[in-house]
Amino acid sequence: MARLAVMRTISVIVPSLNDAEFLTACLDALAKQTRRADEIIVVDNGSTDATADVGRAAGAWVVHEPRRGIWPATAAGFDAASGELLARLDADSVPAPDWLAEVERRMNRADRPTVVTNGGTFYGRNALVRWIARNIYIGGYFTVIGALLGHPPIFGSNYAIRADAWSRLRDIVHRDRADLHDDLDLAWWMQPGMTVVRDRHLLVGVSARPFDSFSGLARRVRMAFHTMSVESREWPPLTRRSERRSAAAWVWEGAPVAPTNPEADGEEPVPA
Repeated sequence: MARLAVMRTISVIVPSLNDAEFLTACLDALAKQTRRADEIIVVDNGSTDATADVGRAAGAWVVHEPRRGIWPATAAGFDAASGELLARLDADSVPAPDWLAEVERRMNRADRPTVVTNGGTFYGRNALVRWIARNIYIGGYFTVIGALLGHPPIFGSNYAIRADAWSRLRDIVHRDRADLHDDLDLAWWMQPGMTVVRDRHLLVGVSARPFDSFSGLARRVRMAFHTMSVESREWPPLTRRSERRSAAAWVWEGAPVAPTNPEADGEEPVPA
């Protein structure tokens, strides 16, 4: 039986813009993890509320990123992190108590994915809004975008990436652009040999507030199409899939053994 790699350190990155109330709940949930984070970074993206104070009160390292946008804020947090694994939440994410333990468990499996992700369990608003968020937005995202990519997409409110993979990707992705979905951009630029796994054991509550109006949902869908348009011009989908299909598996720098006999474990891979 193959020996599994041991993950030594995990940094959690939480970008926030004027979300002090939600951030309080997120950091409280992180404090209750069965596997505690080695480092928590709150990226204050130019907030005028108590975001920075909330972060410091919870013992997080507060990084200030004045360039507005989820991608610039996320990238700043990733750059500042010291962990081998970079776990990403939004300020309104509420991770289950075993979220980090499940991240570590899946990343330590013999196939050693580059990214592990899952959707979210929506809270707030009403049942109809939560149904739209879960089935139309997230369901469509993993189905349609997954088919286009040839692998599961990344959901920005619930994922983790290896730090050495970020080191390779940080100057490839559109990290300075606020007009693109950061998670879709990151997923698109996963280099040949890098893998994304969706694991249903990664449970995170996510606010349904962006979906309480048709305009909010439509804005996100338009942004997704815009993101795909930008990506497709730079790395056409057919070329991307061909290059990824023929590539050897990427092995992260800390891997002590070659991957053998990977097993499915709550995953939903999308065939290439």
